[in-house]
Amino acid sequence: MKQRVISGAVLVVIALAVILAGSGVLAAALLIVSCIAFGELCRAAGVHTNGKKANGLELAGYAGIAVYYMLLYFGQGRLSNLHEFLALCILVCLMVMMAVYVLTFPKYKATQVMAGVFSLIYAPVMLSFIYLTRSLPYGIYFVWMIFISSWICDTCAYFTGVTLGRHKLTPVLSPKKSIEGAIGGIAGSAVVGAVFAYFVAETQITDLKVTGIFAVVSAVGAVISQIGDLAASGIKRDHGIKDYGRLIPGHGGIMDRFDSVIFTAPMIYLLLILLV
Repeated sequence: MKQRVISGAVLVVIALAVILAGSGVLAAALLIVSCIAFGELCRAAGVHTNGKKANGLELAGYAGIAVYYMLLYFGQGRLSNLHEFLALCILVCLMVMMAVYVLTFPKYKATQVMAGVFSLIYAPVMLSFIYLTRSLPYGIYFVWMIFISSWICDTCAYFTGVTLGRHKLTPVLSPKKSIEGAIGGIAGSAVVGAVFAYFVAETQITDLKVTGIFAVVSAVGAVISQIGDLAASGIKRDHGIKDYGRLIPGHGGIMDRFDSVIFTAPMIYLLLILLV
């Protein structure tokens, strides 16, 4: 637990510094995190087959991630139809992976190609919504809802579950998680979101009353974050692994720590577009 708390504190400090820096620093950090997460998913899902070396499918994926984030960074504010280019980038990655599959047949299985494309969308693309949220007007404040909905929810759910947990949330998938813990995580996220908005965001966002928005969006994001956490756990159980990696002491890999953030980021972005 001590190691987990220390690692978590270090991650919060790094996240704070990177998000405050924004722009190129944030894009570069997300690119690195996305590549690591993609690699972890490829190993878990059976795309990776060559020991320490990345195979053709993985190399195509890494190249696609690099192009995607370069397009995201350099196209922001310059391309009015940026989202269309990003969607096309994902489709091109699919076609490149299929080309690798065809040209090296029967080296890879079709299931590996499908798992590779899934890994590309699941982590790198969904994580990119952190950058997109940060790029919104007042995004420097709104982006924190992603982490409040994820990490605060995780912490509140843990302590609520330990003290009050009686009813299992998903007995087969994650026996230690409780309904009481889930509710505590949602409530904790809503409260922290509202407090952050009242004391920090509203002092800077003078044309909007955002405390209510932060509370509601953080609560909805907390629901989604728990689904993301359970989804990542399900993948691990399906493939018989305990952790995705060993990069973060006490937590595991990038996917073990960012599993809920991956789900929360697109949802927070969508809610902000609709509400704000």
